[in-house]
Amino acid sequence: MTTFHLVMLALLQGITEFLPVSSSGHLILFSKFTSFPDQGLEIDVALHIGSIIAVIIYFWQDIWLMISSLLKGHWLPNFKIYGNKVFYLILVATIPALLCGIALKFIGTDCLRNTKLIGWNILFYGILLWVIDRMSLTALKIRNLEIKDAVLIGLAQCLALLPGTSRSGITITMGRFLGLERREAAKFSMLLSIPTILAAGLAEGYEIWQSGDMMKIAVAFDGILYSFGFSLLAIFVLMQWLRKWTFFPFVLYRVVLGTALLLDAYGIYDIKVWLQ
Repeated sequence: MTTFHLVMLALLQGITEFLPVSSSGHLILFSKFTSFPDQGLEIDVALHIGSIIAVIIYFWQDIWLMISSLLKGHWLPNFKIYGNKVFYLILVATIPALLCGIALKFIGTDCLRNTKLIGWNILFYGILLWVIDRMSLTALKIRNLEIKDAVLIGLAQCLALLPGTSRSGITITMGRFLGLERREAAKFSMLLSIPTILAAGLAEGYEIWQSGDMMKIAVAFDGILYSFGFSLLAIFVLMQWLRKWTFFPFVLYRVVLGTALLLDAYGIYDIKVWLQ
């Protein structure tokens, strides 16, 4: 893999991971509609790890509140303490996706990397985000969430195992459905990404390390570094954007992209011809 190829993938990952447009779908589509070969799941995961490091840096204060709560001995749920509550909300919301991810590890994911599925997911879940975002009139904070809300967001996150759904998009959609303010929904979605993607990263990283392929290991580390930089920028832009505006531009992008992918998948129009 060339440096240019890796930087392009990291740029794509960094921009799309936290915007509700599906980073995994874009990473798969990149190889399908360019001359670059499919980078494989291990590189996808390495790029996601870079994004997680960016989340940890950006939201370090919230993460420190969670860690300090545990260090002070608050191991049992105590929802009067903000850090303790957020920790357990994320823990509960992570369990469904973790179980589904383990199941997919044994079943395999190759059948999911196809244009039709990605196209329908990008289109449908983009429209769903728009509808629910417009319907939600409340502006709750993360501290207002309860365990049942965390379970619902966690179940929604399971859908993100299907490329094109968007992990951030579907969890933000559920957050808005439950009444979270836009920035709070995006924030909880990003915090929730830490254990989910970290678990996948450790599993894939262990396999790469066991392979002893130093070239693959070096490429993975470079991918993490590049992805971190682009992801940190994307998080900053999104959080600033949501101070005043809605998710409509991302929905519009998803509708256009999803429609184009379906036209290509069903043989109505060839995207590669347009890209040439």
